[in-house]
Amino acid sequence: MSAPKKVVLAYSGGLDTSIILKWLQAEYGCEVVTFTADLGQGEELGPARDKALLLGIKEENIYIDDVREEFVSDFVFPMFRANAVYEGLYLLGTSIARPLISKRLVEIAEETGADAVAHGATGKGNDQVRFELAAYALNPDIKVIAPWREWDLTSRTRLIEYAEQHQVPVPTDKRGEAPFSVDANLLHTSSEGKVLEDPADMAPDYVYQRTVHPEDAPEKAEFIEIGYEKGDPVSLNGKALSPAEMLTALNELGGKHGIGRLDLVEGRFVGMKSRGIYETPGGTIMLEGHRAIESITLDRGAAHLKDELMPKYAELIYNGFWFSPEREMLQAMIDKSQEHASGTVRLKLYKGSVACVGRWSDHSLYSEEHVTFEDDQGAYDQKDAAGFIKINALRLRLLAMRDKKLK
Repeated sequence: MSAPKKVVLAYSGGLDTSIILKWLQAEYGCEVVTFTADLGQGEELGPARDKALLLGIKEENIYIDDVREEFVSDFVFPMFRANAVYEGLYLLGTSIARPLISKRLVEIAEETGADAVAHGATGKGNDQVRFELAAYALNPDIKVIAPWREWDLTSRTRLIEYAEQHQVPVPTDKRGEAPFSVDANLLHTSSEGKVLEDPADMAPDYVYQRTVHPEDAPEKAEFIEIGYEKGDPVSLNGKALSPAEMLTALNELGGKHGIGRLDLVEGRFVGMKSRGIYETPGGTIMLEGHRAIESITLDRGAAHLKDELMPKYAELIYNGFWFSPEREMLQAMIDKSQEHASGTVRLKLYKGSVACVGRWSDHSLYSEEHVTFEDDQGAYDQKDAAGFIKINALRLRLLAMRDKKLK
């Protein structure tokens, strides 16, 4: 790959991406543009601007964008319409943020005339795949630089030495080994590595940052009502909220009640297994609520087909194929299924759990007249079930007859 002239770097303002910034300047002698996304990670982003200026980046080359509404409305909500869960448990909080970051990297590269983008993902993880697949899908000619796959800074000691040699400020708490690494956005917090690497050891309490311990949650249950329109939550306890406002409010409620903790060993796309501690309080509530509204508005055939296809959809997101035609095809089918997924769900929040306790909709397929144990006034003729069973039993009876004859 020829040396880039200008690079857009996904920049957090932390030590690693600050070292990458200096490394790009030193290794390629190129101009660097920084992009910092406000995804609702809960950190003050002003210091990222200050750090970039300190490291010699021009003011006009520093991009700090609040993408919280776009993140929830265009990425999180579509994923939750599918009830997407990876390997039965993971709500894909890190995975779903990567395509948006890549999208903005490519857009900023076009705006600034940059010919390359760069990220701080390591060569062992999934994020490198997600960043790069998304970037190439949006601009097939873009150059992608992944310093962790190129440089020889393979230890914390070497990183600190490099930082000191190139006048990159090193916070006191970064000079020792970090106890674990954290990635956060409005949907979740992910913690991995160091004290969490042995999956046999219980995660220390200090790892959890977004949720109280369920045992310390309020003794009294809290009941909430979420209003849905076409599969998306639009109101909380009767108050209309924007997508980011909704997730923020549900995070606060879920965090207070210790909801959404997950200790998972997952199969990475690159082949190895990894252990992560995830906190997805608002997302866990949303998943319960969405499945509840679907239970009364979605036809059995459509619902079961969705559930069959969901693992594939979740895997596509986990592996970085958000901008693939197959994900978009599945999304079109999923969104079609949500045309009547409107109504209200009542949920009980209590000590780490969320449970639906009521659901109603003008679009409901539930017919009390048909399912009642009382007199149904002729709505359903139970004699019809005999023929239904005989037709469905025919092939089973033929199999049994053959097997009996061959014995």
